[in-house]
Amino acid sequence: MDIQYLLQHYIKGDATPDEKRRVIRWLEEDDTHIHEYRALRKLHDWNTWNMETSCPKKCTKTVIWSKWVQEFFKIASVLLIGVLVTYFVIHQNGEELQMQTLHVPHGQRAELHLSDGTEVWLNSGSTLTFPDRFAHSARSVTLDGEGYFKVTKNEKKPFTVQTAHYDVHVLGTEFNVISYSKNNYFETSLLKGSVDIVTENMKPVRLKENERLYVKDEKTVKGQIPDFNYFKWREGLICFEKENLASLFRKLELYYDVRIIVENKSLLDWSYNGKFRIRDGIEHVLRVLQRRHQFEYTKNEEDSIIIIE
Repeated sequence: MDIQYLLQHYIKGDATPDEKRRVIRWLEEDDTHIHEYRALRKLHDWNTWNMETSCPKKCTKTVIWSKWVQEFFKIASVLLIGVLVTYFVIHQNGEELQMQTLHVPHGQRAELHLSDGTEVWLNSGSTLTFPDRFAHSARSVTLDGEGYFKVTKNEKKPFTVQTAHYDVHVLGTEFNVISYSKNNYFETSLLKGSVDIVTENMKPVRLKENERLYVKDEKTVKGQIPDFNYFKWREGLICFEKENLASLFRKLELYYDVRIIVENKSLLDWSYNGKFRIRDGIEHVLRVLQRRHQFEYTKNEEDSIIIIE
């Protein structure tokens, strides 16, 4: 019997004693099974609440559960196990909006559609907060991490991506934003349309197609996008062209939530071209690099530190 079917019965309280024992054994097999169960539980609790508050009496729990599970798997490019979802309610301009927070664990990625049709891809370790529907006057989401946006055009309701460093304002366009709150790096790359990048202390900077703005040495730099293969992270690839190891290691730290300490500083200036699948893991990347350069590394699992000698 399919484990998803068993979990649905278990969470809804319809499982038989034998099914309950099977679910418990499955949970004990692997810690990741617990994360999957918790994610399903969160989704079930929210769907039950939504049904009780807005669904006509003729709706049933089974119909609502099936509809939302199918929709979730349709829009997510990662397994449900890899996505943690939370919900809360705020008031904005007199409107009650139900906010949702989607977090993508390290080493994975996700895809979703917002209520206005905007498509969003989230990279490893990223968090997006967004409303179940947008207010009448504006569309706004909050990003911590990296996201690729295809924004549905609506001149009456501009779209804003808020980050810890800069805000990106658009009407309808296609762009990539990097802004992890745990470091000072920010970058926006524009592929189609136009965007304005603003902060409280800076006049808006408008980007044209194929331009990017990034922070370097606490200064903002505007220029051309150097490598469009980079955006293949949406397909689960880490791509780099003429990129030194110092830059590559910074990406690996973000994608896999580790700290990399390089004691052999001579390695950092070497440049590489290539690509890796994110799901293959950081140690696969290191082993491939070892074929080019002789170095050793040790990994402290408890503290998530890799030392390269």
